[in-house]
Amino acid sequence: MSSLNKVTLIGRLTRDTEEAGGGSVVKFSVATSESWKDKKGEKQEKTEYHRIVTFGKLAEICGKYLRKGSQVYIEGRLQTSSWEKDGVTKYFTDIIASEMKMLGSKAESSNVVPEKLPETNREAEVPF
Repeated sequence: MSSLNKVTLIGRLTRDTEEAGGGSVVKFSVATSESWKDKKGEKQEKTEYHRIVTFGKLAEICGKYLRKGSQVYIEGRLQTSSWEKDGVTKYFTDIIASEMKMLGSKAESSNVVPEKLPETNREAEVPF
């Protein structure tokens, strides 16, 4: 029996991207929100924050063109890691992105974006 580990998000960056590994790794956070009306008819909203990690060419593109507030489509997979501090194990889950598409109008972007970004490789190798 096969399994599937796939995540698809549309949201906005909560801060500018962060480079690691000499720019071969770029990390950022994306917020997604959902809203609904409760039993009293009042609007409710919940926001989730997602840690995104990109590698290689995709990392270069994200580092160059994404800024706080950018709206993006992200496709990738979940990866959970842990560390221990003061005898307590802490866990966090990252989304390892395999695809990114910039959404929204050019007017919303603080940078000049080329007409067409280079294609990203869906099957890019992730180093772990």
